[in-house]
Amino acid sequence: MTQNVNHDGLALARKTWRTLEPYHGAVYFSPEAAERYAALGVDARTGYFASRSAALGAAPADLVVATFYNFSPQLVRRAIPAAWEAATPERFAAARLAGVDATLRRILGADIASPALARAAELARSAAEVTVSHPQGRPLFAAHAALPWPTAPHLVLWHAQTLLREFRGDGHVAALLAAGLSGLEALVTHAATGEIGAEVLRDSRAWTPEQWEQAVRSLRERGWLDDGPHLALTEDGARRRAEIEHTTDRLAALPYVTLGPAAAAELRSLVRPFSLAVAKELLPWAVDRLGAESA
Repeated sequence: MTQNVNHDGLALARKTWRTLEPYHGAVYFSPEAAERYAALGVDARTGYFASRSAALGAAPADLVVATFYNFSPQLVRRAIPAAWEAATPERFAAARLAGVDATLRRILGADIASPALARAAELARSAAEVTVSHPQGRPLFAAHAALPWPTAPHLVLWHAQTLLREFRGDGHVAALLAAGLSGLEALVTHAATGEIGAEVLRDSRAWTPEQWEQAVRSLRERGWLDDGPHLALTEDGARRRAEIEHTTDRLAALPYVTLGPAAAAELRSLVRPFSLAVAKELLPWAVDRLGAESA
């Protein structure tokens, strides 16, 4: 289900998601989560694939390739299905939750029990529960939406943002597919916006320099990238990339529009200090963004 949302509604939805995302993103850089994956017998990268896909059950590699989209299939296949020989999906899901629990308790300290966090959890859960009735076309989201809700407020907030970001992520994959971009090409066009360095995107998803350059050549031939010495979008490429982001925002707007502008603004205001604390500890590149979107 999608809704016709005006520009202000889309902007608020995007800002609210971006403000909450570092709070969820703690799990991907959590040393406590890595320790728990190690206790199951796998490294942190394998633990990432296994713990995030665990909601799907003992998924085959091709299903993880399909739902994670922009990672090198070879990287995924090194982790899956070998991870399921080390531990069950249920144990990986439990390790993920225990890891982020420990991380948030360490970073937030006494704020774990604050009224502000409890209120943020209440609002975020209200938004996330809107999405549960709309799983169609969103497989990774639907799998996570079927997991039980935790009880502690700081984990309710984290799980709510997990659902909201997977709801958005599945919609983003649909937008990329409709635009004719593969997972690798999506990364190249993202790098061409200048938001994140090309090497970071390429290496973190384990694409080879040769595969990356082949995608660059293809995108230049199709008019997405210019022929200059630096990776840059053409005017038409920038327009098409903006259309992808607009479609992604529109497909993700339902929970925030249903929550309403006042409550969404309150949620964003409440969570910003918690996201900022997490970002300063684990995601330094997100600190400036949070500051820029504080208005």
